This record gives sequence, structure tokens and C-alpha cells, in this order.
Amino acid sequence: MEPGSRTSSLPAVLLAGLLSLSLLVAGCGGDDEPADQTSADAPPAQTQASALSEPKLADQGAGQGKSLTVGDGEGGVKLTEIGSFESPLYVTQPRSSESSEQTGTDALYVVEQGGTIRVIRDGETLEEPFLDISDLVVAGGEQGLLSIAFPPDYASSGLFYVDYTDTEGDTRVVEYQRSAEDPYLADSGSAREVLFQDQPYANHNGGLLLFDSEGNLLIGFGDGGSAGDPERNAQSLGTFLGKLLRIDPKAGGDEPYSVPADNPFISREGALPEIYSYGLRNPWRFSFDRMTGALTIGDVGQSTYEEIDIVGAGRGGGANFGWSAFEGTERYNDDQEAAGHIEPVLQYGRDDGCSVTGGYVVRDRDLRSLYGRYLYGDFCAGALRSFKPSDDRAQDDKEIGLEVSSLSSFGEDAAGNIYAISLEGPVYRLDPS
Repeated sequence: MEPGSRTSSLPAVLLAGLLSLSLLVAGCGGDDEPADQTSADAPPAQTQASALSEPKLADQGAGQGKSLTVGDGEGGVKLTEIGSFESPLYVTQPRSSESSEQTGTDALYVVEQGGTIRVIRDGETLEEPFLDISDLVVAGGEQGLLSIAFPPDYASSGLFYVDYTDTEGDTRVVEYQRSAEDPYLADSGSAREVLFQDQPYANHNGGLLLFDSEGNLLIGFGDGGSAGDPERNAQSLGTFLGKLLRIDPKAGGDEPYSVPADNPFISREGALPEIYSYGLRNPWRFSFDRMTGALTIGDVGQSTYEEIDIVGAGRGGGANFGWSAFEGTERYNDDQEAAGHIEPVLQYGRDDGCSVTGGYVVRDRDLRSLYGRYLYGDFCAGALRSFKPSDDRAQDDKEIGLEVSSLSSFGEDAAGNIYAISLEGPVYRLDPS
């Protein structure tokens, strides 16, 4: 059985954190004025990625033998609370060919901002946390323990990765090992630092870790914080800030990680080879369509537009998403250039929210009305929305009739079930109604 009791047919203080996240994760910037400083490493012009093709409508390998059409986004869905936590920010599950209590792959893992990871198994939250690194973490606002990622070989390797802001406010990506005695506990003494990034300000930390289909780890970084990209990081290929990175996180020789040979800037002089995509302000949450491989990014806006970016499978490599030359489709910093950058498929203004919470293209076949649609929300607005990702613009964007207050994140388990997380505590699964 899946940890939340439904299976799909597909194979710190809370109040303080809530108040500050509404201001900071909202990414509206601090009170600091942007410095008059240009990038010392202006990147080359990028070619617009080709338009997204219409997604296939049959789940490959799902064993269904029957196609599903893209849903209309109307009705047929409810929220089922599966637990309540302390400032939860993320939920995920190891992907495994066979869920097993011997490897802990039958459970859901919930990330709490203060530095703990909780386990949901057979519909119940285990008393002892999987990992507790609260003494290593500064939490509140956009800081804290921000995500966990399990590699494709987790069942055999027992390795996993976390992203957090340390007590100095800097980002650390750290590898841990599952306990040999109890698969629902981590070995806290197994920590191995994979990557470190100094953070000049407290906001725009990004923080999501996500494995791609090739087993490489993507790491999301915001532009460094404050307001208006004052250090002009997002368009510079000489810094990790304002980027998605792509690495093989396992140690190789004397190095803490290696860089995939097909990374887009691996041979570019002056560019950091770890960079996969750039021109991002704060890619708080991003995902891959589990069927088509399309990359979707919810990039938190400055003061005018929130945006969602989508590129087809493999087209995220080298993609420039425009910040801070552009906020959404509008010009922002005139001293920045982003020729040929990829425009958002959807943007919305402050009348409709304050901080986009990126989600998933739904592939749970039980959720017929949402199947094939991109589900997302906003931290301030609360209403869950979906649209049909078609060509280079969102189609049929609408509310789905459900709300989650203080929507901090979405999650997806190994079977394709979708979850919505409230910073106020509840974690919900989307079920058919």
C-alpha cells in the first residue's frame, strides 16, 4: 500500500515563519536598493527553445493500454489531509521498482523547515524523525531545511541529499546515508558535504533538489537575494546564483561531485560547468513531467509578475529565462541583456497573488479532470489552479475549486499521486471525489 493509503494506477516557530515567508518567499525583495553594478561575465545570447509539443496522452509503461485525454480542470478532486507538521515545506518519496519496508521506499518523507524530516508510513506519521539537523539550520523566512532528494538507486545505495541554510545563512547540499539498522532512520553521522554556496542575503535561496531521468541532481539557486538582483548574478555564468545546476553528486576521486559531460557550459571559457539553466530570480519549486520529461519552473517575481516557465525534455540545458533583464515579459534592469531568452508560458500580477508555488503536470490517472494539466498555486492566494501546457503559452488557466492556505509546496510520490503542503501544518493528497 502507498503511505497515504491510496494507490494510483501509475507504476522555528510556525507563526514567525508564516509571517516572514509571506514577505520573503514571496520574493518581493528586501528594502535594500539595488546596486549600480553590471555583470562582469555577460552570457551569450540564447536561442528560443522550440515550442512545447502537445503532450502524449498515453502513459508509457503504465500497463493501462488506454489513452487519457487532457482533463478540463473542472471538479472531481478533493483534498485528503494525511498529516500535520511543523512548518512543512516539501514532501516526496523514493522512486523504486518495488516499494519495500526493508529499504524505506514504501514511505513518504516530509521536510519541516526547522530542520527535521518526518516519515509517513501506512497512513501514520512515525514518532522519530528520519533526520534531525535542526542544530545545523537557521530557519524562518526563506531559510531552513528546504528539500530532500532520493537518487534512482536509493533502494540499493541508501544515499540521499538535503539542501539547507546553515547557521551563517549559507547554502549547503549534503549527502547522508540511510541507517543500516532501521530503514526509516538516517545515519546522522554519515554527512558528507557535496556543495557550498555563500548567500549574500537571507532571501532567494531556491533550495529544491531534484534528480533527472539520467540520475543527475538538479539544484535550484535564487539570485542571491535583496531586491532587483543588485549583484547582477542571474545573467552571469560566473556564479551559481540565479541558476539551476546539474551535477552527479556522488564523490569522484578527490572531488565531492562530478559534472556531467553533456552540461551546456562545460566547455565555455569563464562559465561554471555545473550551470544547466540561468536567468532565474528564485526558482523555489520546479519539476519534470514524469511522462514527457518537460521541465517546469515556478519562478518567484519581484514586484509586478509571478511566472511559470516550461521547456520540453532536454531543452532546459543552456536555457536563459530572462531575469533580471526581464521580469516576466516586461523589461526590468536596463543594464542587463538576455537576447533570445525564453519567455514564461504564464505570468500573473499582484492582484492575483504574491509568490508562485510551482507544481506538477498531473499524471495520476485517477484525477481525470487534472490529467495532463499543470497544477500550481500561490502562497498568498491559496486557490489551486491548473492549465493545459500547450505550445509556448498556457491554455485554459483556471481555478480547480480547492484552496490551501499558505501554500508552501507541492509534492509527488513514486506512484504519481500529488500532494499540496500548507506552511500552517497540513499536508494534503489530491484524491478523486
